[in-house]
Amino acid sequence: MMLKPARLLLALIAVIAAPVFAQNAVTVNGKAIPAARVDQMVKQVVAQGQQQDSPQLREAIKKELIGREVLIQEADKQGYGMRPEVKSQIENTRQSVIINAMLADYVKKNPVKDAEIKAEYDKYKAAMGEKEYHSRHILVGSEAEAKDIITKLKAGGKFEELAKVSKDGSANNGGDLGWMAPGKLVKPFADAMVALKNGQYTETPVKTEFGFHVIKLEESRASKLPSLEEVKGQIAEAMQQKKIAAFRDDLMKKAKIQ
Repeated sequence: MMLKPARLLLALIAVIAAPVFAQNAVTVNGKAIPAARVDQMVKQVVAQGQQQDSPQLREAIKKELIGREVLIQEADKQGYGMRPEVKSQIENTRQSVIINAMLADYVKKNPVKDAEIKAEYDKYKAAMGEKEYHSRHILVGSEAEAKDIITKLKAGGKFEELAKVSKDGSANNGGDLGWMAPGKLVKPFADAMVALKNGQYTETPVKTEFGFHVIKLEESRASKLPSLEEVKGQIAEAMQQKKIAAFRDDLMKKAKIQ
């Protein structure tokens, strides 16, 4: 059936206008709030695991956006957007949003590979070692003080009592450092500690950047390292941050900074 020209024109207008109306969720004082903005906020809420997508959630978000639009229109009327401090905050936020979008895209294009994660995990295992050690120490400021403590130990003094003069927090619990892997300790300390047998103490002072130590080994055991699967996510995140830092540093080297 052929439509009359007037009806045909109205039908064409309806077809053309329909998508435009569909793009807007609502208008506030003539200002449109796009449906895409509602969709975006719904995705954010759902992604956070707070709620599931539903008509009720969409209605609540639409009301929230209407409330914001009413407030921003009033704020614009009163000229708050022209205040220097507000402009500065807006610019900082704008930069953050754009930078985060760029870095998210950079991470997608430069993902951390499983082989890289495995290599980093192997380095971690090697640094931690196959054993961990329960030790005590007494930290003093001079070699003479450390030698004096060793003399007192040889004379039968109790390590825990002598540790009360230690320069760090362990003085309050007999110099106890708890269980530690050698890889977490400065090398001179770690080397001296692993050379001891259970119950032994160092008979010469051990010098580190912190001072002079007298070290006692209480006991040792096989290391309880987490499996690769347990720490894979943490390693990947740390390596991603390193890549982002390298990307930023490279840009800074190329930048003309005066």
